[in-house]
Amino acid sequence: MTGILYSNIHAKTDQSENNTVYDEPFDILIKNGRILDGTGNPWYYADIGINEDRIVWVGKSDDVTANVTLDAEGLYVSPGFIDVHSHAGSGLASESLSHGQPLLAQGITSVVVNPDGGGSIDIAGQRESLEEHGIGVNVMQLVPHGTIRREVIGNDNRQPTEQELEEMKSIVKKGMQEGAFGLSSGLFYTPGAYAETEEVIELAKVAAQYNGVYSSHIRDESDYDVGLIASVDEVIRIAEEAKLPGIVSHIKALGTGVWGYSSAVINRIDRARDEGIEVFADQYPYPASSTNLTAVLIPAWAREGGRADMLQRLDDPELLEEIKTEMVANLERRGGAESIQIADYSADVDQEGKRLSEIAAQMDEDAIDAAISLIKVQNPRIVSFNMLDEDVNRFMQQSWTMTSSDGGLVEMGEGVVHPRNYGSFPRKIHHYVQNENVIELSFAIRSMTSLPASVFGLYDRGLLRAGQIADITIFNPETVRDLATYSDPHQLSEGVEHVLINGKFAVKNGEFQNELTGRVLFNQRD
Repeated sequence: MTGILYSNIHAKTDQSENNTVYDEPFDILIKNGRILDGTGNPWYYADIGINEDRIVWVGKSDDVTANVTLDAEGLYVSPGFIDVHSHAGSGLASESLSHGQPLLAQGITSVVVNPDGGGSIDIAGQRESLEEHGIGVNVMQLVPHGTIRREVIGNDNRQPTEQELEEMKSIVKKGMQEGAFGLSSGLFYTPGAYAETEEVIELAKVAAQYNGVYSSHIRDESDYDVGLIASVDEVIRIAEEAKLPGIVSHIKALGTGVWGYSSAVINRIDRARDEGIEVFADQYPYPASSTNLTAVLIPAWAREGGRADMLQRLDDPELLEEIKTEMVANLERRGGAESIQIADYSADVDQEGKRLSEIAAQMDEDAIDAAISLIKVQNPRIVSFNMLDEDVNRFMQQSWTMTSSDGGLVEMGEGVVHPRNYGSFPRKIHHYVQNENVIELSFAIRSMTSLPASVFGLYDRGLLRAGQIADITIFNPETVRDLATYSDPHQLSEGVEHVLINGKFAVKNGEFQNELTGRVLFNQRD
């Protein structure tokens, strides 16, 4: 027998021959699979023995036995995929969606929630909600800056007083002590957009005391105001001064005004890393983004104070003209009305799946007036087609880019949502590895497994090694693919044959299992 042994449970070692003899079978044995171990190395053949929730042996032997033996011949065996930017938190906390089946179908075993500065600041309470019905995947929490700011300052466009800043810092501290993995911000969105860099640095310093990360939807992914390059520089500055890893969330060059800027962004991040600053990025593998229509069209000053104040400004004829002037530029930046698709609009579901240009024609209005009409009733979720393929590819090829979905978890058939909810991880393999040859398979798997595990301090996950938690994804290279499209997104991905989470099957032979095997994870790096 050759192999690496983690535990002497069920085993004894003959020291003279340096050979391990097992008295009892493994709980689970995975045989004959092509191992993609998460390091970025090419695949190799090996078997994996699992006891309880851990991998206890990786090697080759005809002598080992198990209570359950899984023949993975012709399949790739990988560490479970980690989605570092997920909006699935509220769905996982609900009874009807706690299984997380659209995530499991992608091979996702862990998600990071509360991104973009949004979500709950009650980390302990959110944990209880997630655990109430059980969860199908592991969950890591971030402390959201935007929610903190709204709690302490409201939606006012001003800087915090010294006392308010201390209160904000105490919320971060409490969240980190309750197990959060870091601080998230959404400086593009209100009220996060009203924060100066120094405010975020002070809060990030608190997260750094607990070895947390800083993950940011940057202030400007385009050329709205400060610009893409300055916004990336801001993440670098925060990471440097707060002394923690900084993550550029869903990295992109959004809009024609910054197409081609990926090279400059990459140079900035590479230079920072050369100087010893920990900077990373995450990316979803699509050339279209998704957010809400208000955020992309209505200028930030017009959103100050919240929705009620914004609606009053839209009813003020003088202010309305100023707002519309900026909206015209913002719409052009996004590629025009044809480039915006309504994803979720419960006020009138007939509009879902339509482009803004089509809705404007139906209303017999120009696109700006049509957008205002929609926003006055309800803030629509949208899909925005705004990226250049060359930029997407270039960002994906960087060793510091993790894979994410930026996707939510909704009821099947609800809205015409972004297909990333259902397809991100299989799409990266099928489209960008197999079809387009943008990256190699082992590189893609590393971006989904060991890289995010190391960034977030999951030192016992992300690799197929003895001693690691048995989060494992097994997929068929011939059939793995995303089926979700922009027009028909509610389709589960295919080709993920087996998923183990914490040593138990969540998917077996392509079938979802009844037991919910996920956990809410604690940041234990403090």
